[in-house]
Amino acid sequence: MSRATYGAAGAGWETGLLRSGYEVVTCTPGPADRGCTVFLMAIDEALDRLEAELQQEGQRVVSSVRGAVRALQERDVELAGEVIAFDDDIDRLFLAIEGSIKSLLALQGPVARDLRLLLAMLHVNLLLERSGDGCVTIAKLSQLVSDADPDPALVGVLVEMGDRAEEMLRVALDSFARRDLAGAESLVELDELIDRANRRFVERLVDVMAEPDLREWGLRMVVVARTIERIGDRAVDIGEQTAYLLTAEFREFTDASHPAAP
Repeated sequence: MSRATYGAAGAGWETGLLRSGYEVVTCTPGPADRGCTVFLMAIDEALDRLEAELQQEGQRVVSSVRGAVRALQERDVELAGEVIAFDDDIDRLFLAIEGSIKSLLALQGPVARDLRLLLAMLHVNLLLERSGDGCVTIAKLSQLVSDADPDPALVGVLVEMGDRAEEMLRVALDSFARRDLAGAESLVELDELIDRANRRFVERLVDVMAEPDLREWGLRMVVVARTIERIGDRAVDIGEQTAYLLTAEFREFTDASHPAAP
């Protein structure tokens, strides 16, 4: 970003932001000789900064997934509280990124590749924020059942699902950053691993629910399993945004309404 200072003729400018093309002009009120500072920022630079913030948000969500699953596994109420509080940082990033995207759309009028990137980032930003909310759900449920004696086998499956979801988010973010279509499409196979673990969860849950002392705990774990599964689904959705960015066509990697023939 280059910078130049221009003298202002006549009275001082009102404080504000003026845009001409990709020039950002910041004017300070005061004597005429104080002038204005013009920042010349290409849209490519603005997009690079925005994508870096999106990746930062993504890494925080990955950390939240890891923390939420660990809090569940270790029945760590304090860690669960940290995950819940950490979501405020994710929300702040989400709002800042959303605001920046809307500003670029309104003020720069991007087209073609730049427009696709902004629209893809808008969707990914929301998917990451929703995944962060899912971590809060897991953390809160962990706090509610921290005094219960859990079923080790069921917890083991949930931890496996959580590890898979964390891996999927990492792959999704890396594929988006590298513009890696093959990496994005590999998320479908990783998601199938979560689905298989979820089926094992359901099979074990039948036995757990037969024990009265574990019924409440088991019901809450159903929500945890569903939440982890949805985080994996959102990672696939991020992969679909990578495909859209690269091909200019949106397509779902899997279509539940038209399953493939066996």
